[in-house]
Amino acid sequence: MRRAIAARPIPTHRQADMRPSALNPLFASVETLTGLGEKTAKPLARLLGREPRVLDVLFHLPSGIVDRRQRPKIADAQPGGVVTVEVTVEEHHPAPRNRPRAPYRVVVTDGTGWITLIFFGTNRTYVERSLPVGAKRWISGRLELYEATLQMVHPDKILDEAGMSRLPPVEPVYPLVEGVTQNLIGRATRGAVERIPELPEWLDPNLVASRHWPAFRDALRHLHHPRQPEDALPESPARHRLAYDELLSGQLALSLVRAHMRRQHGRSSAGDGHIVRRLEDVLPFRLTSSQQHAIHDIRGDLAKPERMLRLLQGDVGSGKTVVALLAMASVVEAGRQAALMAPTEILARQHLKTIRPLAEAAGLRVAILTGREKGKERETLLAAIAAGTVDVLLGTHALFQESVAFKDLAFAVVDEQHRFGVHQRLALAAKGEAVDVLVMTATPIPRTLVLTYFGDMDVSALHEKPAGRQPIDTRIVSNERLDEVIEGLRRQLETGARVYWVCPLVSESELVDAAAAEERFRDLDHHFQGQVALVHGKMKGSEKDAVMARFAAGEVRILVATTVIEVGVDVPEANIIVIEHAERFGLAQLHQLRGRVGRGAAKSTCLLVYKSPLGETAEARLKIMRETEDGFRIAEEDLRLRGEGELLGTRQSGLPGTRLAGVEIYSELLEAARKEATLLLDRDPGLTGPRGAALRTLLHLFEREEAAKLLRAG
Repeated sequence: MRRAIAARPIPTHRQADMRPSALNPLFASVETLTGLGEKTAKPLARLLGREPRVLDVLFHLPSGIVDRRQRPKIADAQPGGVVTVEVTVEEHHPAPRNRPRAPYRVVVTDGTGWITLIFFGTNRTYVERSLPVGAKRWISGRLELYEATLQMVHPDKILDEAGMSRLPPVEPVYPLVEGVTQNLIGRATRGAVERIPELPEWLDPNLVASRHWPAFRDALRHLHHPRQPEDALPESPARHRLAYDELLSGQLALSLVRAHMRRQHGRSSAGDGHIVRRLEDVLPFRLTSSQQHAIHDIRGDLAKPERMLRLLQGDVGSGKTVVALLAMASVVEAGRQAALMAPTEILARQHLKTIRPLAEAAGLRVAILTGREKGKERETLLAAIAAGTVDVLLGTHALFQESVAFKDLAFAVVDEQHRFGVHQRLALAAKGEAVDVLVMTATPIPRTLVLTYFGDMDVSALHEKPAGRQPIDTRIVSNERLDEVIEGLRRQLETGARVYWVCPLVSESELVDAAAAEERFRDLDHHFQGQVALVHGKMKGSEKDAVMARFAAGEVRILVATTVIEVGVDVPEANIIVIEHAERFGLAQLHQLRGRVGRGAAKSTCLLVYKSPLGETAEARLKIMRETEDGFRIAEEDLRLRGEGELLGTRQSGLPGTRLAGVEIYSELLEAARKEATLLLDRDPGLTGPRGAALRTLLHLFEREEAAKLLRAG
C-alpha cells in the first residue's frame, strides 16, 4: 500500500529515507530493457503488477527448469523426456486439403533413426521456412512414442548452428499469465540480469561462508541463468540467500518500527477500574480465561511509561471486541479518549451494534465516523471529538483524515490489522500524544507469519469461544445437487431458519462478483418470492445497512451476498450458510464465512458447494473444513496448502508479502533473521556504521521505505 500518511507525519531525516543511487537501475521501468517497449510492457504488467520495474522481473523467480543437456543419437533417445538432437530434414507431409484440422508432419533423421515432428494449426509458411528439406537443424522438446513411431509435438526449439550456440543447456521455466510467453519473460530477465549493480554485502561474511551462499547479484544470476538443474531448486544456496535477504529486511523493518514506538515516551493510561467493573456487570456472559488473560496483559501495558504495541488474535467469535471495549474503558477512566478503526463500514457499524448498549449502560459515550457522515452531522461530531465529549470513537480509515482532531487520544485499536499498512497504523497513532496501539485480527495466524508480519508487537491470543457458541455441521455438496439444496432450504425455512447464500469469488473485480450475486439472487427469488435479499460491495453503505436490518429482523429469510459479509456480520438467528463454489476460496476465508452462523441457540449448518472435478488442493481444503472448526489448525493448514499471501489476504489488501521466501523455507530462516535483526539494532540502532549503510540499501531494495524513514525519526 502506498498511500501517504495524512495526519501529523513522522519526522524524518532526508538522508535516512533516500534510496541509494546504486539501486536506480533496478527501479527503472521494464520498458527501458533492451528489446522491450510499451507493447511488451502491457502483458508483463498483468504478470508482475502495475507499471513493472526491472526489480519486479528479477524477483519473478523460475518455478522449474527444462534440462536440455541430453543430446543423444535418435537410436539411443528415451521417450518421455526432453531431448535435443541434431537432425537433417527429410520430408514434409502437410495436412490434406479435405482435413484442414489434421496435423502438419515433418520427418527428420540423424542417420540412426527417424522422428516425426507434429504441428497442429501452425502456419505452413512458418514450418517450411523453419525446416527446409535437406537442411541441418537442432530440435529440442519432449520425445514421445506413438504407435511405434517417435514423435515430437510442437518442438520447443528449432535452431540452426548459430542459434544452438546460444541455447542454454538448462533453461528456467517461469509462472505465466495469458499474453506472456516463456520467450518474453526470458528476454526480459536476460536484460534485467545485466542491470544488476554491484552492491555492498549486507550479510555477515561468516554466515555467507558457512552456508556457501553466493553474493546477492550472483544469486539472481544463478536462478535466472542456471548452469545445472540444482541451481534453480527451492533448496539451492542462491534461493536460500535471496529468501534470507528478504526475511532479514522484513525483520529489520519490524524491529525499527518497534524501536520507534519504544523510543517515544509513553504515559500511563490505566484507570481505577470503576467503568470496567460496570461493564463486566452488564456483560451477558462470563469472560473466558483467554479474555481475562488478554485484558490483564493490555492493562499492564497501559500502566507502563512505554508505548504499547500489541496484537490480539482470536478465532471467529472468540470475543475480541469485548476485550477491546474493556481496554478502551480503562483509558477513559484515566480521562482520555480511545478509537477503534475497522476496514469496512459494515464492520465498523457491527462493532457499534455490539459496543453501544454495553457502553451506554456503563456510562461511556460512543460515536461512529465513516465516509457516510456528511455536512452538519459531521461538523457536530468532529466538534464533539475535539471537545472530548466522545469517549470512544469507532470508524473506518476516515478516523485518520486531517479534519479529525481528538482532545486527548491515548489508545487506538486497529481491527483486521492485515487490511491496513504499517503507515496507516502509525497515522492513527499520530492523532494523539504517546498513543498506545492494539491491533486485532480474526484470522488465526501461524507462528511463522506472526513473526513475519507482526514481529514488532507483543502477542495475545484468544483460544476459547464464549459460552453458548454452537458447533456447526459442515457438509460438502456437489453443485450437481443444487436442486436438492434448494428443496432442503424450503423445508428449513418452514421451521424458521435464516440463511446466508454466499456467491463465488469470480475475480478480484467487485463488479464481476456483484454480477454473479445478482444472478443467484434472481434465481433464488424465483423459488422463494419475497423472502430473498441481496447485499454486495458495490451498494452504498446505507443500502447495505437497510438490507442487513431487514435480514436481522426476519423480514427476509435468505441473504444472498458476496464476501462483504466475511467479517463482523452478527445475526444470531442465521443458522444456515451456503458457500457456492467453495473450491475457489482459501481456508481462512471459508472459516471466516462459516463463522457467520453458530451464534444462536439453533443447530447450525454450513454447506460447501463445489464444482467437479476438484483439484487436489481444493479437495484437501474442503476436507479440513469438514473435520475441524479450530481456526488455529485451519490457519496452519492454509499456510501449508496455499502460502502466506493467500492466508492473510494480501492479494486483495496490498500488504507487501514475501516474493522470494517460500513457505517451505520459512521455518529454517525466519528465526535466524529475527535474531540477527535484533542483534544488529542493539549494536547499531541507527544503522550508521559501515555495515549499517549496506543494510539501509537492503531496506530500500525490498521497499521497506517506512522503516528507512524511521531510522532518523524523533
